[in-house]
Amino acid sequence: MLRRSLPLLHRLHRSLSSSSLPPLSQPPTHGHLPNTHSALTPSLHFFNSVLPGQIPTYRVLDSNGVIVDGAEVPDVGREFARRLYETMMLLPAVDNVLYNAQRHGSISFYMTTHGEEAAVVGSAAALSPTDEVLGQYRELGVLLWRSYPLSSIMAQCFSSMDDPGKGRQMPVHFGSPAHHFHTISSPLATQIPQAAGVAFALKRDPARKGDVAICYFGEGAASEGDFHAGLGMASVLGGPLIFFCRNNGFAISTPAAEQYAGDGIASRGPGYGIRTVRVDGNDAWAVYNAVKEARRLALEYQKPVLVEAMTYRVGHHSTSDDSYAYRPKQEVEDWKRIDNPLFRLRRYLESQSLWSESDESSLRTSQREAVLAAFRYAESRPKPRLGQMFTDVWGGEEPWMIREDREEMGRLLNKYGNVWEGWRRELERFDAGGRDMMGAGEEEEEN
Repeated sequence: MLRRSLPLLHRLHRSLSSSSLPPLSQPPTHGHLPNTHSALTPSLHFFNSVLPGQIPTYRVLDSNGVIVDGAEVPDVGREFARRLYETMMLLPAVDNVLYNAQRHGSISFYMTTHGEEAAVVGSAAALSPTDEVLGQYRELGVLLWRSYPLSSIMAQCFSSMDDPGKGRQMPVHFGSPAHHFHTISSPLATQIPQAAGVAFALKRDPARKGDVAICYFGEGAASEGDFHAGLGMASVLGGPLIFFCRNNGFAISTPAAEQYAGDGIASRGPGYGIRTVRVDGNDAWAVYNAVKEARRLALEYQKPVLVEAMTYRVGHHSTSDDSYAYRPKQEVEDWKRIDNPLFRLRRYLESQSLWSESDESSLRTSQREAVLAAFRYAESRPKPRLGQMFTDVWGGEEPWMIREDREEMGRLLNKYGNVWEGWRRELERFDAGGRDMMGAGEEEEEN
């Protein structure tokens, strides 16, 4: 269980919940505006910060895995601590295999979480398994923490017949109702106002009174209008919601310094009346503590909480990106060496006699074998039946345009599927070889 006493975090929450100006030592001389706590003053004063100076960053472990003076590591037990590290290590094991698979042409697209393992897995560990997750596209670690099968990850990325989404999503666009993980969508930041709606629904449902929603996004998504719409909706409608911003330094190729002039994303929370904390995103225990407390606050007050996790995207934005075109390679290598979230937690576990060199070697071998086994199986599986691309698209009676599209594809397959070499080879990759669609076209011609 998390230790009840987190003095620094509580003090930070109280300070962020207070007025953006220092409290007056005496009652306001000129009164205050109706329906507000804003004191009237004859002094002209402009301000651009919610706190004197910059917003502090909460930390438990330094970059060498040593506990910071005054910080508290959560009392979670040996098995929990080991599982946290093992899940963080599994994430790059999966990422490395699938990134290379894309480079070899086995899958079409991939996005890694290199450098952000502590932010993603540390936050997932602080949640309840039934909390609703609305991710962006680097939240695979949340699913791994919730024991999402490697076979399902591979099936989704390969768009095989085993994919619950029937191969109709881009790779790494996961979704699993059983794991309370809402399907990821490609447009940036759309999940933020959706999360406000999910939290409002949780607030209104007595059966879900112990659950929260958590919405993940990057600092680049916070430049979208949906960010402001989502925070505005959530702050007014209420509901147990954690906004979790992974500030990894880059919105694709745009560095954070060119995205905003204010003090990061955390400075925006108080403007919406939202409790806010900034945390060292490369410190798994700091992230865990912060999200655990954020979850408690969200449930207690039925209001949103904003967590900004400061981290660094070590990997390229995606397989469509070459990050060395906009940042020095040496900068990336320095981050890997100086502030590595995996190394930081490992050093801490070793210092507590919770991990050893033999544990590390055994873990790396077993994880790689498991990932490769799932990879090889998914690679051998056929694609879903072609006709499934037209199912589950429309509720109720099938509309004419879906029926027309399906029949047109059937006619094309009947005409070219068995005579054009390119089409014939491609159809072999699908379950039933496209024959389910050819039948649809034949029926149309008979009619």
